[in-house]
Amino acid sequence: MAARPVNLLLVFADQMRGQAMGCAGNPQVRTPNLDRLAGDGMIFRTAVANTPVCTPSRGTLLTGLSPLAHGAVTNDIAIRADVPSIGTILRDAGYRTGYIGKWHLGGIPRDRFIPPGPERLGFDHYWAAWNCHHQYFRARYHLDTDQVHMFQGYEPDAQTDLAVQFIERHKNGPFALVLSFGPPHAPYEQVPESFLSIYDPREIRLRENLPPNSAEDLRARREVMAQYYAAITALDANLARLMNALERLDLDRRTLVVFTSDHGDMLGSHGMGKKEQPWEESIGVPLLMRCPELLPSATDTNILAGIMDVAPTLLDLLQVGIPPTMEGGSVAPFLLGKDPEPPSSVPIGIPIPVDQAVAQGIPEWRGVRTPRYTYARYQNGDPWLLYDNVADPLQNHNLVSDPDAETVRRDLENELQAWLRRLSDPFLPWPDMIRHAGLTEVWNHRERHMHPGNPRLVP
Repeated sequence: MAARPVNLLLVFADQMRGQAMGCAGNPQVRTPNLDRLAGDGMIFRTAVANTPVCTPSRGTLLTGLSPLAHGAVTNDIAIRADVPSIGTILRDAGYRTGYIGKWHLGGIPRDRFIPPGPERLGFDHYWAAWNCHHQYFRARYHLDTDQVHMFQGYEPDAQTDLAVQFIERHKNGPFALVLSFGPPHAPYEQVPESFLSIYDPREIRLRENLPPNSAEDLRARREVMAQYYAAITALDANLARLMNALERLDLDRRTLVVFTSDHGDMLGSHGMGKKEQPWEESIGVPLLMRCPELLPSATDTNILAGIMDVAPTLLDLLQVGIPPTMEGGSVAPFLLGKDPEPPSSVPIGIPIPVDQAVAQGIPEWRGVRTPRYTYARYQNGDPWLLYDNVADPLQNHNLVSDPDAETVRRDLENELQAWLRRLSDPFLPWPDMIRHAGLTEVWNHRERHMHPGNPRLVP
């Protein structure tokens, strides 16, 4: 442990695609404070949600483990309470730990109270969270009892109030605070009017990988995109309040501030919606880091980083030991110029497709993202997609059946096989994966609760 421990402030959004920031090259969305965070610190150009759906990705973010290892293999299945997390590790290292916002790791029902103890994964000193909801103007949260508290106004504003209070209370540190915002996840229209009024849907330019649509459909998509950008700008304003609080308390130089998301949002690209898909709009997430005492400023890096790598990287930067059980790897040595060989790939996939994936006909899949390529295939061995993201950043040209790309596809399949071995992933059909994970009863309970009229039961 360093003589003067550095604090941690980890802020993450829900369903925010990595392309939706000014500093990511998008001139349409207004993110002056995220842009400043990137300018004062580091922006990762290739940050990837290994499992692009809420519950599994959140578990991976906090534990550095794949869903098969941390147990939350799909939405609304609880994470194992016995796995090390950044909360437990930093708590045991003397940090005051806090968690504010959406949890979505407690299984069902979604309004379930997460009691003090192991289920909170080490966030023991302050807890103002709700398992899962998306009611941003009628938001609820739990503290240390099952009493329901109500936020006033817009949920991210009220959550930021609590975060600033936590920072003030623990200004003598060290502290580790996680702030989990609900937006820009749908319902997209739930944004304060002051931010909605910034964006004129008629002026929104949609990405050039949307299929041809009717004029009416395009108008609706521009409306949604304007709302999506407005929600991000609202989060950006709250990030400014957090940064101002750190500066006012003279904590800005020795606090590691991290901003990311659990996954992205297709928003109509390639004719698809939501997440659970291997396209860049779904797997690509923002990842910004700033700490003047630890990291260089104005660093634009193409180092590949998965959500699974975030926890070990943060622990490494904070000079706290990384548990050998963590499956992700620290990219801190590459950020600091101590290792010339950055990661060559990260695994991506959906072991148990649910909800929106099922509605869109997406079965279980696995793949890899490299600095250049995205490759994915189905469980039955059928190839799905292969993109050269350097030559084709909008992923309009699927090369998976191109004879000229056969060598690349074979090399990427070998890379995938190496990851499957490393993660002890048998890549079975999803019902067999449920049984393999010992979650048959838990899964069936989830299905009867979430889809009582048409549960997908595993015998």
